[in-house]
Amino acid sequence: MTASVVFDPLVPLALLLVVAIIAAISVVLAILRGLNGWGLRAAAALVVLGALANPSYQQEDRAPLTDIVFLVEDESASQDLGDRAAQSGAAANALAAQIAARPNTELRRIAVPDGAGDAGTELVTALSNAMAEEPRARIAGILAISDGRIHDADVPIDLPAPLHLLMSGEQTDWDRRLTVRNAPAFAIIGEPVTLTLRIDDLGAAPENDTLVQLDISVDGDEPQSFQVPIGEDLELPITLPHGGRNVIQFTLPEAEGELTDRNNTALIQMNGVRDRLRVLLVSGEPHPGGRTWRNLLKSDSSVDLVHFTILRPPEKQDGVPVNELSLIAFPTRELFMEKIEDFDLIIFDRYKRRGILPSLYLENVANYIRQGGAVLVAAGPDFATADSLFRSPLGAVLPATPTTARVIEEPYLPKVTDVGKRHPVTADLPSSGDWGRWLRQIDVTDPQGNVVMEGVDERPLLVLNRVEEGRVALLASDHAWLWNRGYEGGGPQLELLRRLAHWMMKEPELEEEALTATAEGQTMRIRRRTLDETVPPVTVTAPDGSTMELTLEETSPGVFETVFEGPEIGLYRLSNGDQNAVIGLGPAAPREFVETIASDETMRPLVDSLRGGVARLEDGLPRLRDVRPGRPAAGRGWLGLTPRDAFETRDVTQTPLLPGWLVLLLSAALITGAWLREGRR
Repeated sequence: MTASVVFDPLVPLALLLVVAIIAAISVVLAILRGLNGWGLRAAAALVVLGALANPSYQQEDRAPLTDIVFLVEDESASQDLGDRAAQSGAAANALAAQIAARPNTELRRIAVPDGAGDAGTELVTALSNAMAEEPRARIAGILAISDGRIHDADVPIDLPAPLHLLMSGEQTDWDRRLTVRNAPAFAIIGEPVTLTLRIDDLGAAPENDTLVQLDISVDGDEPQSFQVPIGEDLELPITLPHGGRNVIQFTLPEAEGELTDRNNTALIQMNGVRDRLRVLLVSGEPHPGGRTWRNLLKSDSSVDLVHFTILRPPEKQDGVPVNELSLIAFPTRELFMEKIEDFDLIIFDRYKRRGILPSLYLENVANYIRQGGAVLVAAGPDFATADSLFRSPLGAVLPATPTTARVIEEPYLPKVTDVGKRHPVTADLPSSGDWGRWLRQIDVTDPQGNVVMEGVDERPLLVLNRVEEGRVALLASDHAWLWNRGYEGGGPQLELLRRLAHWMMKEPELEEEALTATAEGQTMRIRRRTLDETVPPVTVTAPDGSTMELTLEETSPGVFETVFEGPEIGLYRLSNGDQNAVIGLGPAAPREFVETIASDETMRPLVDSLRGGVARLEDGLPRLRDVRPGRPAAGRGWLGLTPRDAFETRDVTQTPLLPGWLVLLLSAALITGAWLREGRR
């Protein structure tokens, strides 16, 4: 029970001040005039002023409230290093026992797990959320058990009591870390891109190591090993071997005594893109389809086109001097013998043998295909004659044979075959019922590879095949340009020819047999494209070596997919039949393992803001003692808590000191007494 006098003025304070001034002036005038009743008048004014101030005698029934101490326990992944978990758990239980033994004190324990995604240790956020649920006036102190490596120290927080850090870990801890900087998301195939690697020894590392083994693996292949220095930036040129996603893994072997090997691996995923696509277009004669091919290839700014058109065959004799036919001779030998490997694709458009390209050149083109090149033949009527390209050395690699030497001159509607509906070149094209008809087709037989389009009486129209390391395609018609002109409504000529050219140049997204995966966070979407009607389950190998099989479901013709939630971050290997792929989920080294040596550097500004302290658990558990607000809250072997003396008011009683009847009686008596005294004078 506490008591006090409180004032609750009946009029605004400014008006009360004006009344007091007027009363004081009246008393002064009475004194100057020599009135004997000035004292009684002053007393009456004080009674009136006191009544206007409305004083009361207040009694409060108070119940004391306990002080609250927060014990924040860091349970993030970095606390599992070494013996930190056991060290922190023992310290937390001992502190909880000390606080429970203190009178008038309550304990709030807060567990801080890993943040969502790769956010790290969000200790300040967890503390702020816990403080929002408690009265600030009761918080006597905050004890944080952590390695000090928090990742939200920049979050603003207003601490009402001292914060102390009890730091886990050992002063003899050391760790080796691999980091990769300035890794681009894209790189040009065949051109080196420079990555900056650095290997650092953190903490109390041994001083006898100057070189360390670095293993580099691309797409999960057998790694190559190098000896590299420690503590220096290493400029490493990398050349991507193929288009699409390239997964490059850098790994350090685990050293004896280091805290963890989780930061010994760096995973880089870069997409390989072509700088320029070099295409050689050989037109046997001018015709509407030749312009279609030229416009298609020139519309792509990434294509370098060399167009070789035969305007005047050798057998034509019209009397025009040779020196007036062209400014320079076309460099056929240079193109077909010396620089043929520089081209990504060669297109023969209605070309026939006329002696311009000797058999040796065409034999070199065939070898170019076998060694990984790509050739597309858009056949015209001459393909069915004795001058056909099939009758040259190139015929050994062409995917179909003009056995009947027949050219079919009748309207027909090109159709996508069942295989074509599953092949990425012709899959998902607009409905063939909306296409215009073509008017010519060369009859070919004995197709090799995949027939993705058919024409008259289901004869092969577009045949795709692989020859050793290369690719070859045969379009048994020269009337694709009719779609471009809108004949009978036209058709998807631009999309078809674009896909065909990119498939031949081995663009990854157009592979008919492919296993790919895309990742978002820890979720992986696995996609299998195939020409088969069914696929076996995909085998997923996790970073720890464990395997699991997942069933794929067909989402569209030739496309099977499934979704997989990775249990941990790292490199996953996928296998399905003869197809393999690798993908990384999350960073190879999580944020928790970037800085693994315990340190108070990050938390020091928060600790110093209210004169808190830092204590190492390996030095023993400090004592807890009371300190006054504003005083140093830590010393050797002890940490301070600030008692808050908070209370709860259960009942309040107020008794007026100047009730109305008393004010009226006193003021009337004093004023009357002053009048009588002055009247006797």
